[in-house]
Amino acid sequence: MIIEKNKEHDTPLAMRMRAKTLSDVVGQKDILGDGKLLKKMIETDSISSVIFYGPPGTGKTTLARVIASTTHANFVSINATNASKEDMKEVVSFAKNEIACGKKTILFIDEIHRFNKAQQDYLLPFVEDGTIILIGATTENPYFEVNSALLSRSTIFELKPLSDEDIMILIDRAIGDVDVGLGSLNMSIDDDAKKYIAMMSNGDARIALNAIELASRTLDKNKSMHITLDIAQDIVGRHGLNYDKNSDNHYDTISAFIKSMRGSDPDAAVYYLARMIIAGEDIKFIARRIVICASEDVGLADPMALVVAESAFSAIEKVGLPEARIILSEAAIYVAKAKKSNASYLAVEKASEKVMETGNLPIPSYLRDAHYKGAKDLNRGIGYKYPHDYEGHYVKQQYLPDEIKDEKFFEE
Repeated sequence: MIIEKNKEHDTPLAMRMRAKTLSDVVGQKDILGDGKLLKKMIETDSISSVIFYGPPGTGKTTLARVIASTTHANFVSINATNASKEDMKEVVSFAKNEIACGKKTILFIDEIHRFNKAQQDYLLPFVEDGTIILIGATTENPYFEVNSALLSRSTIFELKPLSDEDIMILIDRAIGDVDVGLGSLNMSIDDDAKKYIAMMSNGDARIALNAIELASRTLDKNKSMHITLDIAQDIVGRHGLNYDKNSDNHYDTISAFIKSMRGSDPDAAVYYLARMIIAGEDIKFIARRIVICASEDVGLADPMALVVAESAFSAIEKVGLPEARIILSEAAIYVAKAKKSNASYLAVEKASEKVMETGNLPIPSYLRDAHYKGAKDLNRGIGYKYPHDYEGHYVKQQYLPDEIKDEKFFEE
């Protein structure tokens, strides 16, 4: 257990540059702008249990540190990756003793999504009765990873990736700050290099500041400490896209891909396709989504879409990357440009609802299997009208069970 209060650390640049006051925080105006709830809670030292949710490097831990430096409550920090139940018991015991002295305790849990259900359940009564005020930080969607009971007792604040402009502000601060930054080195940076680092950081301040710190260590201190675009590109390299296959970004990207095809926007569809391929997504996973979209959203409006999608699936298994991306592009564009109909989807959804509502209704006897000895004795197949025996190969006949004979599931 670590009890902190304005504690300084000899740490890497990204940690040294963390804001200590609200006025130092860059970005997150959606939750920290004038009149916003979180800002009021911090300014008035009336923080209640909250969960900070957002991608890495967007300021979740920084906000917790700001609260730690401004609150009159105790501030206790643990990391869910290595904290045990005994650690939590120690915190709770400490908090109970402090309550007796009239002082509150804030418990900050970094990476709270890594706590299992039992660990989260243990905290619940102490959050509920006010023994501790919980601040959780997570990169994962809390609605999937945090117990609903804890969620219902917490306010969720979503932090967004920092803008390139925000990142550039932080770069300037890091280079110019003499106290905790690199100001004593008299470093400078070209605008295009700064923009490049900001862009390649994908909204993650830590990536940008780590790049600047790496530059400070590799540049010759006996010469000009100047970062050009070439140096920035060499330091940052081709940074991988933020695309963890188990994270929100994975699901958000595939969702955008599907919705772009459904929305008949081939440009957006192929853009999200390219993002997934470059990020290393399984091409068969992509192909399956195209097949589903071809049936669910194009359907009977253009039955060839399913044929194209299925052929693409088969082809990418034979061909593989990099050429498979062309096949997937063809299929995605075809599905995006095709006329749309979700009649098949709606029909089976309505039929499924009716089945769940009514159960296994008796099938009319004339529709039942009559290809076995004794079937006629059971009246199976008696009275069935064979459509090909009639003009136009059609005859009006009831096929649905009697109880729902007038139901309409499919609508053109």
